[in-house]
Amino acid sequence: MAKFGPKDIKRLREATNAGMMDCKKALASSDGDFDKAIAWLREKGLGVAAKKASKVAAEGVVSVKVSDDKAIIIEINSQTDFVAQNKVFQALVEKITNHAFDNNLKSAEEINASTIDGQPFSEFLALQIATIGENLVVRRAGMVTADSKKFVINGYLHANKRVGVILGAECEDEAILDRVKVELRNIAMHAAAMKPMTLSYRDFDPQFVEDETNGRIEKIKKENEELARLGKPLKNVPEFVSRLQLTDEVIESAKERIKEELKAERKPEKIWDKIIPGKLNRYISDNTLLDQELALLDQNYVLDDSLSVGEHFEKISKGKAKIVEFIRLEVGEGIEVKEEDFAAEVAKQMA
Repeated sequence: MAKFGPKDIKRLREATNAGMMDCKKALASSDGDFDKAIAWLREKGLGVAAKKASKVAAEGVVSVKVSDDKAIIIEINSQTDFVAQNKVFQALVEKITNHAFDNNLKSAEEINASTIDGQPFSEFLALQIATIGENLVVRRAGMVTADSKKFVINGYLHANKRVGVILGAECEDEAILDRVKVELRNIAMHAAAMKPMTLSYRDFDPQFVEDETNGRIEKIKKENEELARLGKPLKNVPEFVSRLQLTDEVIESAKERIKEELKAERKPEKIWDKIIPGKLNRYISDNTLLDQELALLDQNYVLDDSLSVGEHFEKISKGKAKIVEFIRLEVGEGIEVKEEDFAAEVAKQMA
């Protein structure tokens, strides 16, 4: 005779989010023992998870949580956007985010290696996979923490929950903390939209810069061909694409060329000092296109495109604050999703 009833099934379902029939089977298999029923469901979940693990999880959400002393950002993937909108999945995301935030788990590796609700995180997630019915992955995470009262943190999560940003800044003066905190959110919104790869050009891998150089220069040459055909002004063809490449020798050589140009134009030498800085700034701008596209502080600020993000932040903080932490996550970045041939898949199933 069964040692459980509808109330026990309801309790198990509320505790695990498993289906009603699965809860009934679990209680029947465990002779009504609640803990053993949870273990049964967990084992069942692990089996389901193994089958689901081969499925690419490229959808999902980004989650952001911010307090005065820390901020966390996590990408949690599902297989479909439909599941990403599911309330059960959203509750799971909130639970994992709070778990990571409360336990200072600063990476996906730390989260996946943690213990949650008294069980290994892998087992916990496997049970969620069994419940939701899709492969789920805690793919990426990052945390910014304040190490002093003069460190400010803020972030932004876009309305679609597919892209989020967290930032941290060091301040010299406590009087500007509130102003900097507000501006960090504005800059986080900018970063969400403009997709910078790094905080500064200094963070670029030199090999990445080298690999990008020729292609970007050739692109401008091609654009000039079209501009010439249309009778429009041509763009300056750069020698370089990043400030990383503009050594002291390169800058000095550029100055000498500018002087030669001014000499050839018969400009009075006494006014060269007024002309050279502007021309040199233009040279630097023409030769840092990679920075302007992919480095946050070097991008033109969307709310004032006469300034870069770095220049705007310096103006707002009166030079008394510096952005030192930047993490941006967007759902599915870098994941290759294999396109399925539906007809071939059906034929395979029928064979």
